[in-house]
Amino acid sequence: MTFDDDAARVRLHADEVFATADQVRRLLAAQFPHWAALPIRPVRSHGTDNAIWRLGETLALRMPRHAGAAAHIDKDWRWLPHLAPRLPVPIPVPLAKGGPGEGYPWPWSVCAWLAGENPDPDRLADPQGLARDLAGFLLALRAIDARGAPRPGVRNFGRGVPLAVRDAPTRDAIAALHGTIDTEAVTAAWKRAREAPVWSGPPLWIHGDLNAGNILLRDGRLGGVIDFGSLAAGDPACDLLAAWYVFGRDGRKAFREALAADDASWARARGWALSMALIALPYYKETSPAIVAESLRVIGEILSEA
Repeated sequence: MTFDDDAARVRLHADEVFATADQVRRLLAAQFPHWAALPIRPVRSHGTDNAIWRLGETLALRMPRHAGAAAHIDKDWRWLPHLAPRLPVPIPVPLAKGGPGEGYPWPWSVCAWLAGENPDPDRLADPQGLARDLAGFLLALRAIDARGAPRPGVRNFGRGVPLAVRDAPTRDAIAALHGTIDTEAVTAAWKRAREAPVWSGPPLWIHGDLNAGNILLRDGRLGGVIDFGSLAAGDPACDLLAAWYVFGRDGRKAFREALAADDASWARARGWALSMALIALPYYKETSPAIVAESLRVIGEILSEA
């Protein structure tokens, strides 16, 4: 689904910069003239870090919206070609890396367009099948040698760090949501997650942002995974947040079984899902109704298990 250039410009972050259609055409003409004649159009996305443009029928442009996302372009270029042949479904391997110019300040990339639809957690045709597919993807990702992989930190928004690192911002978000949600219940749920044993194994590859917007379905089954901006090697429980972001109760059970997730990993995963939803709610409450609705659904799923 596409939308007009003005609709693409909903500002989500204070430091955002948007590339206009004219800038994109001039960037292509200056840096990749062999693609400059192809039609371009912005793509509707609930993503918050990059604007995505279709380039012809087979290519896509990934244009960072803020400086933090711009740092991911080099990481994509370094690691996605290494990971892609070892994974069971397609991921957006960059084909070319563009540089700043024409008034646009950051690097950007060209990759193959991956077709598919994002899952709707309330309307999954085969939740158990998708759960097994997604578990297979994560097991394959974890199995890839992570020596030399980037570690969690500021550049991947801290995905894969110990939950203790997220304690202060999570509690700040809970305080900001007083009167909006059941803050007593979510505080208790967060406390239980924080008490789970920390990951003691070696750092493993994680996607870091495995929500429904970064999953593509083809004929109801997993057809691709996109947006590896939070890629790192850390606690693999971070990626299990998909259990609440993508699935309802039955799919969640199948997902856990397919991953053979132990109690400690599952508790940390629940904490990741809860923390991300809580922090997103006040941050996006005025700018992204979709993220607000998603966050409230995830919190509701978690509290229903208490």
